[in-house]
Amino acid sequence: MSLSVNNSSKKDQLNVAIAQIAPVWLDREATLQKVSDAISDAANQKAELIGFGETVLPGYPFWIERTDGARFNDPIQKEMHAHYLDQAVVIERGDLNGICAQARDHGMAIYLGIYERPADRGGHSGFCSLVYINELGVIGSVHRKLMPTYEERLTWSPGDGNGLRTHALGAFRVGGLNCWENWMPLARTALYADGEDFHFACWPGGERNTAISPFLAQEGRSYVMSVSGLMRVSDFPADTPHLERILAGNGDAEFLANGGSCLVAPDGSYVIEPVIGVEAVKTATIDHAMVRRERQNFDPVGHYSRPDVLKLDVDRRRQTAARFID
Repeated sequence: MSLSVNNSSKKDQLNVAIAQIAPVWLDREATLQKVSDAISDAANQKAELIGFGETVLPGYPFWIERTDGARFNDPIQKEMHAHYLDQAVVIERGDLNGICAQARDHGMAIYLGIYERPADRGGHSGFCSLVYINELGVIGSVHRKLMPTYEERLTWSPGDGNGLRTHALGAFRVGGLNCWENWMPLARTALYADGEDFHFACWPGGERNTAISPFLAQEGRSYVMSVSGLMRVSDFPADTPHLERILAGNGDAEFLANGGSCLVAPDGSYVIEPVIGVEAVKTATIDHAMVRRERQNFDPVGHYSRPDVLKLDVDRRRQTAARFID
C-alpha cells in the first residue's frame, strides 16, 4: 500500500520573477526606467518578488580590467571614478523612491543590486549594495558587499554586516548576498541562522558564476534565485568616457556578460534553467512545503548543527568613520 501526503497549501506558494536586464551603462535615470519596466512586466505576471543583478543600477565597473585600473594616480581612473560616482544611487536623496512606490502599488518585494554612494560614509566612496524593498514599498535592508572581488576593490569599498538580515515574505524568509559573497561559508551561515529559506544571489553576469546555485540550494535546503546582469557592446552609450579603450580587445564578441540567471529548488533541481544571452523577465511559483520536506534529513542550523562545538558571531552594526555627540 502506498501513502500519498500533500502537506502543501495555497499559503505556502510564492510567485517569483527573475529580471535579467542590461543597464544603460552608467546612466542612472535610463537604467531606472528599465528596472521600472521590468517590475511592471513582472506585475503583469502576478509576481510577488522580483530580483535584479549585481549593481545593475547603474552598471558594473567593466572598465577596470580593460584600462589598466591599478595604475596609481592615473587621470583615466580618476575620471572614470568621478563619472561612476555621478551616476551612483544615493538612497538618502530619494533615488529609489519611484521603485519603492512601484513595490507598494504592486504589493511586490524587490531585490535590487546598486552602486551606492552613501552619505554616512562621506559621500565620495561607492559600495556594491543589495537593497531589499518589501511589498509595502519600505527598504528593509541595504547590504554592502563585505569584500569586493579582485579588481572590484579598485572602485568599490568593503562593506559591513548590517545587511546580513532575512525578511518575512509570505511563508518564506528571504535573504541575499552579492556575487562571490555566495562562496563565503560564514556569510551564508549568518543568513541560515536568521531563518533564511529563500536565498537571493546577485551576479554581474556570466553563467559560470551561477554554477554554484544548485549547491547553495542543497546546502541551505532552500530555494535559490541567482540573478545575473547582461552586458552587450550595444549597451554602452556612445558618450561613455574612454569607450574605445574600454571595448578594445573585445573583438567581435557581443557580450561582456551573458547572464545565466536561474532558479533552483531545495533539492538542487532547476525550476528555471539558466537564461543565457537574452534580456528576460521569467516567473515561477515556488512552494514552501518543499523546504520543509528537504529539511527532514538536513537542516544546517537546526537538527544538523552543533552550536556547542561550532558557533558564529555576527556584527550587524553599520560601520561609520565617526560618531558625533552633540
